[in-house]
Amino acid sequence: MQSRREAVPFAFVAETDRFRSNVTPPARQRPSLPEIAGRTLIGLTVVAGLVGSLLFGMPALQAGPQAAQTQQSEASEGR
Repeated sequence: MQSRREAVPFAFVAETDRFRSNVTPPARQRPSLPEIAGRTLIGLTVVAGLVGSLLFGMPALQAGPQAAQTQQSEASEGR
């Protein structure tokens, strides 16, 4: 079985490097005031959550004799 070989013009491949579209993309719309306010509120909420988790988590990460002395079980009360 023989396969037919046809000449393929590769000129169109070389032309694609020089091709520039004459269609301009649409201009980006500026965000409105409610969109800016919403994005700001979301950003502040995320930052406040991170700061709050650090504030509440720092005492739990501190290890020392003070933390061991304050913890007492009910069994040690002498029931």
